[in-house]
Amino acid sequence: MRPILPGDAVAAARALYTRPVGERASTMVHMLARVEAADAYCKRFHRAHPDWGNGSLMALAQRENLPPEPPLDDPDYCRCLALVFATLAAWRVEQARFSERN
Repeated sequence: MRPILPGDAVAAARALYTRPVGERASTMVHMLARVEAADAYCKRFHRAHPDWGNGSLMALAQRENLPPEPPLDDPDYCRCLALVFATLAAWRVEQARFSERN
């Protein structure tokens, strides 16, 4: 997966904001899996994945119809941002554990 920058987190949160609350966590995990696959595709074929982009979270999220960025005084949007950061942190911890085992 390409490095995650602040714009990636915002784009992912905007994508989650359009989803029902009960689907957001699984959507975020699936987004990360697709981003990893797209990055591997880019490295192998030297072009962006046709459906998932170039391996950045922003490229994947922007393929959806994103709403304008809500203000940070919107508690639902803040929960989306928090979910993005929590999922990213858990993903990185799991990757580190996997690397230690192999």
